[in-house]
Amino acid sequence: MSDFKLKGHLSALCANTIWGLMAPVVKLVLASGAVAPLLLVDFRMVGAAVLFWLTSLFTPREHVPWVDKLRLFGAGLLGICLNQGCFIVGVSLTSPGEASLVTTTMPMWVMLLAWIILREPISLKKAGGILLGAAGALILVLGSDTPASQASNPALGDIIVLMAQLSYALYLTLYRNFIRRYSLVTLMKWMFLGATVVTLPLTSPLILSTPWAEVSSLEWAGIAATVIGATYIAYICMMIGQKMLRPTIVGMYNYVQPILASAVAIALGLETFTLIKGAAVLLIFSGVWLVTVSRSLATDKAAPATPPDRR
Repeated sequence: MSDFKLKGHLSALCANTIWGLMAPVVKLVLASGAVAPLLLVDFRMVGAAVLFWLTSLFTPREHVPWVDKLRLFGAGLLGICLNQGCFIVGVSLTSPGEASLVTTTMPMWVMLLAWIILREPISLKKAGGILLGAAGALILVLGSDTPASQASNPALGDIIVLMAQLSYALYLTLYRNFIRRYSLVTLMKWMFLGATVVTLPLTSPLILSTPWAEVSSLEWAGIAATVIGATYIAYICMMIGQKMLRPTIVGMYNYVQPILASAVAIALGLETFTLIKGAAVLLIFSGVWLVTVSRSLATDKAAPATPPDRR
């Protein structure tokens, strides 16, 4: 495996490791009710947009035509606005365990959409790898012996989390070649700006009615971790992975999230390690390996990158 592809695998792994910690942090921030789910979405959009625009001051400037800005607006709507908004609202209604269970469907949606849109063949190795990964993830989630968290409307929450997976799978598929035209910072600053423009007008009444004095320091810390870690840093890592790897491989790393959730629970003494859980982890990584070495990926050559217009 080349250093280029290794960097892509490590980046996708890092992003999903960070996101694996996101569900319990989100539940912590939303627990008191002082911070509404959509308000946390606002923090992520606006906070990341500010961070990426500040970062762009220290990177070479790239000219982005209006037609590409509109495309980045669409990418921000699918990959950020709908994905983050649906996930946070869904997690607020269901339990982190059930949300993790629903996220295991994302690689399957990516495989199907890549087949329909990109004409990426579904080989036996690829399909088998996704099934192995899904089996391992399901074993981890369903075999968890942690106490179930309270959920106000688990059925609706699970459906909304599923919408988050579908929107991100569609983003990975539709924009896989387009994002090669620009640098990571240029892509992120315009995508998050577009997402901010969409969400702020809709949530401005909520911002004005929020009892800010009731937000605790622990909740502010959770918000900061969500913005800096689970948004700014994680999206940098995921964009690197998306530029270097096929959508199906990027989607496969979604299975890292239930592994991390189980590992944290074991470390905190909330769960115990068993041979079944060890076998589940092996199934997941075996699935990632099968998708990575699938012959169909080698025959599906990526479109050449267009050099950016720097000014």
